[in-house]
Amino acid sequence: MTAPSPDSDSPVLLTPDGSRTAHNARFGEAYGSRHGARAQAHHVFLEGSGTDTHPAPRVLEIGFGLGVNFRATLANAAARSVLLHYHAYEFDPAPADLLREVAAGGEGADHPLWARVLGGWGRPEGLNEAAGGARLRVDFCDVTTAEGTEAELPQGWATALYLDGFSPTRNPEVWTPDFVARLAGALAPGGVLSTYSAAGHVRRSLQAAGLHVERRPGAPGKRECLRAVKPA
Repeated sequence: MTAPSPDSDSPVLLTPDGSRTAHNARFGEAYGSRHGARAQAHHVFLEGSGTDTHPAPRVLEIGFGLGVNFRATLANAAARSVLLHYHAYEFDPAPADLLREVAAGGEGADHPLWARVLGGWGRPEGLNEAAGGARLRVDFCDVTTAEGTEAELPQGWATALYLDGFSPTRNPEVWTPDFVARLAGALAPGGVLSTYSAAGHVRRSLQAAGLHVERRPGAPGKRECLRAVKPA
C-alpha cells in the first residue's frame, strides 16, 4: 500500500519500504516503484548493474527523475570510499522542492553533493558538481534526439547504464531500437545496462544492439527486470 503525504495537494507517495516517490501528472505514472522506491533503486539499478561492488563506477542514467537512483548509488560509493562519476539526462526536471521532499531523511540526503544538487537544480545550463569523492553532471535536454552536443552520449564510457524512463507505453521514445543502440554505444566493454522493464520489445532491442541480455527477478511488484551486458 502507498500513503499520500500529509499535505493532500502533494504528489509525494510513501512506499512500503519507507522511501518516497511522487506521481508525475504529465506521464500519469509514479517516478519510482510504488511498491518500494528504494528497493527498486537497489535491486534493479545499483545491484543489477554491479555498481554496488565496482571499484570506480561511471554511471550513465537516462531519466534522473527525483534522484532516488543517484542517492542510492552515492550512499553506496561513500560507504565504500570509492570515487563515483555519475552523468544523467533529464528533459523535464521536477521542482527542486519535490526532490528535497522525496529525499528528506533518506539515504544520501546528508551527502554534501546532494546539497549542491538542490542548490543548483534547474539551471538551464545543467549541473556539473563535485563533493565528497563524487561528481555529478546532469544535462537538461531530450537525449533521445541526436541534435546538439549536449545530447551526444559519451561513447564507451559507462560501467553501468540505468535505463529508467517512464514506461514504454507512456514514454516510448526512450525504448526505441535506435535509441537503445545509442545507449549500447555509451557502455564501456563489460559495462552493464539495467532496467526495470522486462517488455519483449525492449529485450529484443537490447539484443539487436549486441548486448547479452539476462532476465532477473524483479523488484517488489514486478515479476522480472532486465540486465544487458556489453561484450568485453
